[in-house]
Amino acid sequence: MLLIIFGVNSAFAVNDNVLLSEKFPRTLSEYGFFEDTKAQQPSEGVLPYELISTLFSDYSKKQRWVYVPEGSHATYQRDWVFNFPVGSALIKTFYYPLDERNPDAGMNMMETRVLLRKDSGWEAVSYAWNETQTEANIKIAGKTINTSWIDEFGDMQEVRYRIPNKNQCKECHAANDEITPIGPKARNLNSIYPFTDGPKNQLTKWIDEEFIKDYPSDLLKTTDWKNITASLDNRARSYLDINCGHCHSSTGAANSTGLYLNLSETRKKHLGIYKKPVATGRGSGDLQYSIVPGKPEESILLLRMLSTDPGVMMPESGRALTHTEAVELIKDWISSM
Repeated sequence: MLLIIFGVNSAFAVNDNVLLSEKFPRTLSEYGFFEDTKAQQPSEGVLPYELISTLFSDYSKKQRWVYVPEGSHATYQRDWVFNFPVGSALIKTFYYPLDERNPDAGMNMMETRVLLRKDSGWEAVSYAWNETQTEANIKIAGKTINTSWIDEFGDMQEVRYRIPNKNQCKECHAANDEITPIGPKARNLNSIYPFTDGPKNQLTKWIDEEFIKDYPSDLLKTTDWKNITASLDNRARSYLDINCGHCHSSTGAANSTGLYLNLSETRKKHLGIYKKPVATGRGSGDLQYSIVPGKPEESILLLRMLSTDPGVMMPESGRALTHTEAVELIKDWISSM
């Protein structure tokens, strides 16, 4: 018997029609990003990635994936994220390990956030995981979840995890008043990742998968801010770049402040050194300058990182806890000036 096969499609494939639809699907699984949604096993064409330095979100961990439709590719943009083609998606799951001392204990997935590149630009939507961790459901209006985990020292930690509503996404994910990704800049992907077919530089892998065609060789050097063998200046600047630089830049939501913390900024005044605040109100704590070299206790930048007061703290959203390790890093950085 002659068997003729006209075409075979993977049983697990991204649904491009759903990505481009005017309406968001009610559940995460409808996109087809994962072969196994609960296990977060990506479908064909969905590639995991990680950033050299990451955004702080109340000590939550993150898993990230990228999807670029077949036949298209993203293009390099200097000092900014790749320009992804229509139909692309960036997927990020926020979770807490049940016990940081024992990775095999499992994890508690809180939210999967999806950025979709549509004809009109980027759109963001969040999905909250159910108690059985089998599905994530859309949360246009956001959600607050009380959760806890055991940290690396064996201490129980608690947090009110906040899933942003659709409008709050723009508080961080904005440039020139339009929604945009933050993390996947070429310089923040220039590192080795343990792919299933072996470790490889992520940018090289993206070329192999035809997600991108090329990138320049003279990328700015991003440092993992947790890497204590790296220079203090590189660690501090990389931390401020990913956590603050997307807003505090000439195109970001905080462009009017004149405080620019992106990695490419070199002007001392714009980096905050002896810079007077602009319309910070009580956020200044009656201090005079964003950064006073050698005096972290007199620097507004550190004050706002320390605070959890909504009228003082920075960032204004996305956290309820103080990032203790980063506070120490920036304190040491300012002290060293």
